[in-house]
Amino acid sequence: MPRRASSQFQPLWLVGIAIAIVGLVFIGRFVVTGVNDPYRTLPAIEVGTYLENSNSLRGNVYRLEGTIEKSLAWSPTTGRLFSLQVDHRGSIEILPILVPPDFNHINIQKGQEFTFRVEIGDKGMILARELSKS
Repeated sequence: MPRRASSQFQPLWLVGIAIAIVGLVFIGRFVVTGVNDPYRTLPAIEVGTYLENSNSLRGNVYRLEGTIEKSLAWSPTTGRLFSLQVDHRGSIEILPILVPPDFNHINIQKGQEFTFRVEIGDKGMILARELSKS
């Protein structure tokens, strides 16, 4: 006489599988977000150091995230100068950023959030080298 299978449905298996799926979704989301950030390897600009002495950062490349506050000036040869709201330790600081004419095809308006790859140029001016909308 053959034996009958004695395995029954285990609710604990269902809970374990559900937890594993949720964990994989979170890990996948974290990996995809990190891989899609082109500026992930750049250090964030030290706003306090920049405000104290911008010349000490001259020639270095950083990541800068902020919201466009206002368009300050425009020149067909130099580019557009904006004021950028940046969160610095819980307070809002305003930094100038010069966007060269190479990016004239990008519509930059007040209130838009951007992530920039910037270089600190002569006299401490922040120059945008790459940008993307956040």
